Amino acid sequence: MPVSMDELVRLCKARGFVYPSAEIYGGFRSTYDYGPLGVLMARNVKDAWWRSMVQMRREVVGLDAAVLSSPKIWEASGHLQNFTDPLVDCKACKMRWRADELPLAAKKPSPGEAEPSGQMVPTCPNCGGQDFTGARPFNLMFKTFVGPVEDEGAVAYLRPETAQGHFVNFANVVQTEHLVPPFGTAQIGKSFRNEITPGNFVFRTREFEQMELEYYVPPADADRWFEYWCNERFSWYVRLGIPKEMLRLRPHTKEELSHYSSATVDIEFAFPWGWGELEGIANRTDYDLKAHSAASGQALEYYDPASGERYVPYVIEPAAGVARAMMAFLIAGYTSDEVAGERRTLLRLHPRIAPFQVAVLPLSKKENLVSLAQEVLALLQPVAMCDYDETRSIGRRYRRQDEIGTPLCVTVDFGSLEDKAVTVRDRDSTLQERVPLDRLAEVVAARLAW
Repeated sequence: MPVSMDELVRLCKARGFVYPSAEIYGGFRSTYDYGPLGVLMARNVKDAWWRSMVQMRREVVGLDAAVLSSPKIWEASGHLQNFTDPLVDCKACKMRWRADELPLAAKKPSPGEAEPSGQMVPTCPNCGGQDFTGARPFNLMFKTFVGPVEDEGAVAYLRPETAQGHFVNFANVVQTEHLVPPFGTAQIGKSFRNEITPGNFVFRTREFEQMELEYYVPPADADRWFEYWCNERFSWYVRLGIPKEMLRLRPHTKEELSHYSSATVDIEFAFPWGWGELEGIANRTDYDLKAHSAASGQALEYYDPASGERYVPYVIEPAAGVARAMMAFLIAGYTSDEVAGERRTLLRLHPRIAPFQVAVLPLSKKENLVSLAQEVLALLQPVAMCDYDETRSIGRRYRRQDEIGTPLCVTVDFGSLEDKAVTVRDRDSTLQERVPLDRLAEVVAARLAW
């Protein structure tokens, strides 16, 4: 049975994945802190993305652009004019909502009406009211001031996306790296959006981390590369353990398209509340490079020395959120089964994504056993991220490791002192294998499919 949001939130806090931010002060809406396991898992998600997008490709390089940026960037990109959501206020309870996300419900009868009309109208999720102010545009960017004086000359913005840092560095990358289209720049970093209605745990927050690729292609090849990246990004989630039936590709309608996009497809995931965006792949055309070229007076184009042709590349952009990906992996991996007549909760996480790949567990706290267990830990730490636990019964320690998704447990018992071997237990099957210490690192690496 799929995990509920309440179960997911409870697991994340109880096991140290995600904590409510500033909880001792009553919390701060839509902000979360990542605990010890959350930090490890988020890092693993980013590392898996970087490995796929940069390490395993020869035509993609990395970038890390500034979070604070000149308002000229956002004026040229169209964000100052177009990066808005429609804001309405409920006249009954005064709560503010995005107009395009209000749920519909049957219209309540007006005074004097005998029967409901059956018409479906926007309804306030807080109080059920159906009378709203007119929609007005609300810009999602966080404005701040740089320097000691807060005036218009000191205005700057926290970036709402990492993409513009790629485009304003296009000429620098071409000049220093001598890349030929198709090529890409990849970046992982924080973005900030002043969302009207954040919610669904870490799914929509005002501060979030993005993994974005800007892939520059000849205009004539844009459709082919757009299709390639839609398929490649879908396959990445499947390779890392999300079942295909929990994913789908949804093309944007013409009305949904961003001002810079000629085509966008969302990879959607079956979240507990329904289908939601996991990643977007957009054909941004040459909009951004041309816009920044016109605004800055700098030519942002590619010169092909072989043909003598100059052109502005089209850009294909796969953009994913770290927190949403992490949520999806947790939800897809969450399951329960029965072992020796006892129910257990486990996370079937891919080894690349799991916070720990190995847990080292001495059977008791006796000094000679603990000493050997710590030697085993030192042996395995260069191979994988390891947990170490010598508290409670071995059965309860196994259950904890199952629940946090650790693929392998290595148990050091009293027999290990004699035969110089340990027991390796598999999370999913619970099968156990006796492995000599001199082969342990090799066996663990092979079992993890590193």
